[in-house]
Amino acid sequence: MTRNWRHLPAAARPIAAATDAAVAAVRDRDGPALAEAVADLAVLDPAQVGLILGTAVRLLLEDTHTDGLDGDDIRAVLEGCVRDAAPWLPDVDPHVLLILLAGALGVHDDSGDPPPKPEALARHAPLLLAYLLYGASSPGSVPVEGLVDERMAGYLTKALHEIERTQLND
Repeated sequence: MTRNWRHLPAAARPIAAATDAAVAAVRDRDGPALAEAVADLAVLDPAQVGLILGTAVRLLLEDTHTDGLDGDDIRAVLEGCVRDAAPWLPDVDPHVLLILLAGALGVHDDSGDPPPKPEALARHAPLLLAYLLYGASSPGSVPVEGLVDERMAGYLTKALHEIERTQLND
């Protein structure tokens, strides 16, 4: 499915398109499609990609944990995402997922270690987004394709609106 992203700012369009493709690849457990979408994401501005995807992850976390988040919730998301991805993506890195979660929540403590490469972040962010969208699943057990795609598009659009609002108010 190719979505029309013309309603988004020009700089955000390739990020949204690549993210949409990557989340669909995760949904379908399609390694080659994920690799292609990750390659597209990894060559884009890492600060913009991180801001948009981090905001989308935060919004999904807030919507799926309406009573607030605590350490047990974060641990459950991290463990669930790793367990869901490991059977078809054995090199999933829990540490990269933890960095993404902490960054999305604004609590990442820079320990001085070098950050993960853009390719690693671009590969793991869609895993996290897909897991938060529809939880643990196996191929064929996720909601109807259009519903998942529309939810992802909605969160990307919502994230961009929130970023715009924040930037206007700063």
